[in-house]
Amino acid sequence: MGRSDLERLSREELIELVLRLQRPDKTSRTSSKPPATDRKERREQSKPGGAKPGHDGHSRVMSDDPAAVVEHRPGRCACCGGALHGDLPAELVSVSERIELPEVAPVVTQHRRLAVQCPTCGARVVAPVPEAARGTPFGPRLHAVATYLKTYQALSYERLQAALSDLFGLTLSQGGLMNLLQRAQSRFRPGHEAAVSALRKAAVVASDETGVRIEGSNAYHWVFHAADAVVHTASPTRGAIVVREMMDGHRPAVWISDRYTAQQGHAAEHQTCLAHLARDVAYVVEASDDPVPWRLQLWLQSVFALAERITTLATSTLTAKRRSLDRQLGAILATPSGCDLTRDLQAKIGRARAQLLVFLAYPGTVEPTNNGSERLLRPAVIQRKMTNGYRAMWAAEGEAAIRTVVDTARLTGRSPFGTILKTVGA
Repeated sequence: MGRSDLERLSREELIELVLRLQRPDKTSRTSSKPPATDRKERREQSKPGGAKPGHDGHSRVMSDDPAAVVEHRPGRCACCGGALHGDLPAELVSVSERIELPEVAPVVTQHRRLAVQCPTCGARVVAPVPEAARGTPFGPRLHAVATYLKTYQALSYERLQAALSDLFGLTLSQGGLMNLLQRAQSRFRPGHEAAVSALRKAAVVASDETGVRIEGSNAYHWVFHAADAVVHTASPTRGAIVVREMMDGHRPAVWISDRYTAQQGHAAEHQTCLAHLARDVAYVVEASDDPVPWRLQLWLQSVFALAERITTLATSTLTAKRRSLDRQLGAILATPSGCDLTRDLQAKIGRARAQLLVFLAYPGTVEPTNNGSERLLRPAVIQRKMTNGYRAMWAAEGEAAIRTVVDTARLTGRSPFGTILKTVGA
């Protein structure tokens, strides 16, 4: 805006412009921006990490099955110098452990085909090709280690090459690694299909998406999860078509997501993420002196407090509290305000009002936030920042299948590497 444009503004418009320019920048506390985007001075003023005062300390648990036990007995008495024989009774004073990793070297087994001349007819007989010599020369554990490092430690092909060389003495080309990973990813397709089938029967589904680069273009990584299944998928679009294709006509009882339009209308009821709403409210509280956003913040705090003890309350109690909270919200939304930020916030919450307290009708099965989806997306976000995306769509789809199988297995307490090894070796 130039000087001539400013001169044409009225006094009220100039005041409004100055107020807008004085508003604070949005941060991770007042928006959906990641903490890494916060300004440096805010990070320097943040509270230090580590244990807080009053926190109970924890020590490492000793091994129940050590590889070796060495007992250290005193040889002589510190008082009189007398000999202390080995058959004297002893008591355990303390236990300490020294832990070391063994040197890891690849186990190479050569399969040599031999030919023998028959002594009867003189024919040259060649041994058949052994099963171990068919296909790839790399075994299941090597496939699993490479898949784990690439997918869950976010290593690029170059860094994965270096890790296999430095740690295991293996030399593989990037093309060889690509073929290895592609073979491993194909083993996860049946598990991915099983998770999709379970998702299409779920009563409660939560979903979210994040941007990713695929083949040099902007694309999206989606996640859908229910009580017994987690499904990741890669798509070039952020549209509702992704949800419709994933659900294939199934309409759950409740859908949990943010207020993004493509996430709307896929279930009988919708629970809007209250964590997103709380960040929006926090920004308006910080940017204005209007009491309405402060009242909204107090209202949200009471909702979160109720959510923490929802499973301990009777259905009739929850119904009464829901009516009370809705009345309080109605009064807050009806309060007139002279602040444009407050009015925008009131309008935004008003449009989603019917979706804010749905979780109270489903104690223990519907969360008031979509934080679960964001936690499931976080490894994919880290992968994007570390490697800048995927060179090919098959890589994005294959990694989504791996994350689907592993995250679904983690619902029952299984580890990522154990799940990968079991799937690849099946």
